[in-house]
Amino acid sequence: MRTLSKALLIALLLVTATALVSAAQSPADTSTGFMGINIGAGLAVGLAAIGAGVAVGMSAAAGIGVLSEKREMFGTVLIFVALGEGIAVYGILFAVLMLFAKF
Repeated sequence: MRTLSKALLIALLLVTATALVSAAQSPADTSTGFMGINIGAGLAVGLAAIGAGVAVGMSAAAGIGVLSEKREMFGTVLIFVALGEGIAVYGILFAVLMLFAKF
């Protein structure tokens, strides 16, 4: 539960920071479409961070249970935890593509 609350807090901070930075960079481009891209980029990062927090929390908890019985499964557990963390990387990638892509 602590991981989920931390992920929610991080997601909220990232969404707020993305909106503030993008609004501060170019105040002249405040058309409806451009603001929609900023909101979409913030949501991509924020929701991906929430998903990554949930995935890492569940896989790490299960991995600790597995490692307490079989030490040789460490590599497999590490891969599953890293796959959950990759979700946040995909969110950041999509946000950067949305913000800096030329239409």
